[in-house]
Amino acid sequence: MPRWMMEEMRNLKSLMMLLKPLLAEPKRGIIRILSDGVKGTNEIYQALQERGLEMPRSTLYYHLSALEDAGIIEMAGYREEGGGAPEKLWKLKTRKIGIDLVTGEIFRE
Repeated sequence: MPRWMMEEMRNLKSLMMLLKPLLAEPKRGIIRILSDGVKGTNEIYQALQERGLEMPRSTLYYHLSALEDAGIIEMAGYREEGGGAPEKLWKLKTRKIGIDLVTGEIFRE
């Protein structure tokens, strides 16, 4: 296999490694929920339950953290209601991920 093709295969593999976990539930569901705009953790949790994705809240926090670490979502602030602990608000940071066919670089928008 030519050297240039091997490099492109490595870039494609890197892109697939980034995308694979994002395409599985519940991360995909979280991304879709946030596509409408800023949502609180409780709103995300309830929307996932409405979609039939039952999970402990700790699991939701794990997936939110993983998406934040990947640069897909970011915290947009806090909502303070009812005198309890403030609720985190989330929004999409990245709406598109792709690969530049000329340079082979992975980009995010």
